[in-house]
Amino acid sequence: MSPVGDFDADVVVIGSGPGGYVAAIRAAQLGARTVCIEKQATEWGGTCLNWGCIPTKAMIASVERLMHVRHADAMGVVIKGEVCFDFSKMMERKNKVVTTLRGGVQQLLKSNHVRSIVGTGRLVDAHTVEVVNGSETQRITTDKIIIATGSVPVIPPIPGLQRNPDDPRGVSTNGIWTSDEAVSATECPGRMLILGSGAVGLEFSYTYRNLGAEVTVVEIMPEILPVADREISAELRKSLKKQGIQILTDARLVNVERTASGLVSTIETKEGARQVETDVILVGAGRRAAYEGLGVETVGIRTHPRGIEVNDYLQTSVPNIYAIGDVTGRLLLAHLASHMGIVAAENAMGHSVKMDYRAVPSPIYTVPEVAWVGLTEEEARQQGYDVITGKFPFRPLGRAMALNEQEGLVKVVAERKYGELLGVHIIGPYATELIHEGVIAIKLESTVEELMTSIHAHPTLAEAIGEAALDVRGEAIHKPRR
Repeated sequence: MSPVGDFDADVVVIGSGPGGYVAAIRAAQLGARTVCIEKQATEWGGTCLNWGCIPTKAMIASVERLMHVRHADAMGVVIKGEVCFDFSKMMERKNKVVTTLRGGVQQLLKSNHVRSIVGTGRLVDAHTVEVVNGSETQRITTDKIIIATGSVPVIPPIPGLQRNPDDPRGVSTNGIWTSDEAVSATECPGRMLILGSGAVGLEFSYTYRNLGAEVTVVEIMPEILPVADREISAELRKSLKKQGIQILTDARLVNVERTASGLVSTIETKEGARQVETDVILVGAGRRAAYEGLGVETVGIRTHPRGIEVNDYLQTSVPNIYAIGDVTGRLLLAHLASHMGIVAAENAMGHSVKMDYRAVPSPIYTVPEVAWVGLTEEEARQQGYDVITGKFPFRPLGRAMALNEQEGLVKVVAERKYGELLGVHIIGPYATELIHEGVIAIKLESTVEELMTSIHAHPTLAEAIGEAALDVRGEAIHKPRR
């Protein structure tokens, strides 16, 4: 179904992140005259590509390789001489990866005949978007609009934690970092305090600790990675502590003071107040929807405390305007934003597609990696399910032994009577890749029996998923009976 009306475009997408550029391409595939607006000429691909997902994973990959070399003797590989790293070269490689992918996004938009415009978009009315780029202003009329403006880091109102408002993005001169500064640093700090133990906090704690920094993580909740299954989070905490990361849970940062030798943080814990001196403080305490100045109030778009309100079809309260990704305040995941972009584009072009959030994978790129999909054991019990679980460690697997990667386990959460698969949780090698078996299983509403009777290749790490499913019924082959 083609849009109707005498408009400059059929679909205008505001934002070119993993939600925005995907939405623009999908709309174009369906025949729309599509415009994609990006605020910065150097940031096609959005925060994920330029400041988030991609640069962090490039840095983590360098650190992983460094750690593999440092421990190569366990595999019979002898390294003669000192094993060290060149921080500048690591960051140069990170920049090259980002630049290459950014160019790829621009080329994809071009090849799909999407008109790309640089500037700040603002809603004039339900069918008009104004774009300002310096002294130039243009207006575009359109049938449908998709808002994909993402999110920005939150800096809690803690005394002394304020940043210099004049600092450009990625350049913090007063020692208060967000993830932007962490991926654009020129050297590894000697001492680092990380506020928050979500994906941002934990991934950077792994990265900078293994580059030599003294790292302290402060988490207000009783356990790190609060959104994950508690058992998995506890396993990750133990592993990170073994790597030398100091972790303070049930702790609150209450004040920051600057001295000649660094930043002194006062932290309240169960044992009382303590002070930690560091060179930088990385704030990983969450993000908020970015729609300030967009004009949502002008056109009457409803919002909620976390972002823009949308229905199951990703429509806002203004029916021809859609919102996707972080700006909606749901799970802040790039791959979810991309899927939402496809759904919104299809609905904008006359389809009727509902969003399904049941099978969204959540990956954490520490070492060991963590990934999960579906409900945690705690969530399943809270929702009234009669829960039964199965677990299987990687340690006895032949493939894990061969790789010298035996840390971690797979946990399967199911409903007891009918065996409905509710969640799959993994900590261990390649967890972020292995999780997709669980994603497909939950997407297809599989039972534990279907998972446990699926043939898993040998020797593989994926055997742990099959064994964990068998363990739900107490039938794991390679695990002593309960």
